[in-house]
Amino acid sequence: MLTNYKRYQSLLTLTFLAACSNVQIKNANILLPEALPIVAAKSERPLVGLALGSGGNRGFAHIGVIKILEENNIPVDLVAGTSAGSVVGALYAGGFHATELEQLALNLDEKGLRDFEFSIHGYIRGERLQDFINQALKNRSIEQLDKPFAALATDLTSGKIYAFNHGNTGLAVRASSSIPGVFQPVTIKDSKYVDGALKNPVPVNIAHQMGADIVIAVDVSQQILGSSDNPNILEILTQSLRIMRQKLTDDDISSAEIVIRPLIGVETDVNSVSKEKMILAGEAAALAALPLIRDLIKKRALEKFQSHSAPHS
Repeated sequence: MLTNYKRYQSLLTLTFLAACSNVQIKNANILLPEALPIVAAKSERPLVGLALGSGGNRGFAHIGVIKILEENNIPVDLVAGTSAGSVVGALYAGGFHATELEQLALNLDEKGLRDFEFSIHGYIRGERLQDFINQALKNRSIEQLDKPFAALATDLTSGKIYAFNHGNTGLAVRASSSIPGVFQPVTIKDSKYVDGALKNPVPVNIAHQMGADIVIAVDVSQQILGSSDNPNILEILTQSLRIMRQKLTDDDISSAEIVIRPLIGVETDVNSVSKEKMILAGEAAALAALPLIRDLIKKRALEKFQSHSAPHS
């Protein structure tokens, strides 16, 4: 583990690299991401999984949730993330604590992570996001992170969802975060991948498959669905997409033991003030869920104890 001083130096370096739009980090060759068969973790105590959902810049609220869980000694054993959730999830699974994530977020210049290249496929390549994640994690592959982690991405051709749990962490996060029409699709082997939110906005099912007895689902996407009395075509399309997305998200979180939905409100411009508000929204929502989380952990622990103590025929 890094000392506090070294960790602070790393955070400063990452912030500087993200702020400099002309910097390209060249990482060592890392195995391409793979979605290998998931092997469920096992433990005599209840395993807690965190399913961090998509939501673009609203993903800063994930940090507030993690902060409250850490402050209250709620163990998180594994993490699954989609899109923005994969960005926060990868760093968290890689050993960054909530206070370090918060400091990094508040100092981060998102514009420095955007490598513009106008093409028919999208206008952001996403390589800087990939390099940023790999630099932060010291080029560790997914299977080398501190906690089991999976980043979800959608195969653009087949429409199937893939949970990348092995290989290049930054490339997996980049694929998971590649919003169609904005980011260029990510080619991995012979397939092209885009945002995992198209099929699995909040990856509760994957967290369960990874072995979680209790999945804490964090949905940061919820927005007011109302529209104007006389909407134009753009407002109609935006509202329609929100309705479809909400249905997908509701289906995803229906199997979660705990659902946390930070009250972020209407999406605003991203700056230090709005980031702090989103982090605080995550904290408030997690605080409200704490009694239920604690009760459920105790209940599952008792059930496991009784199951192991019961005589076998």
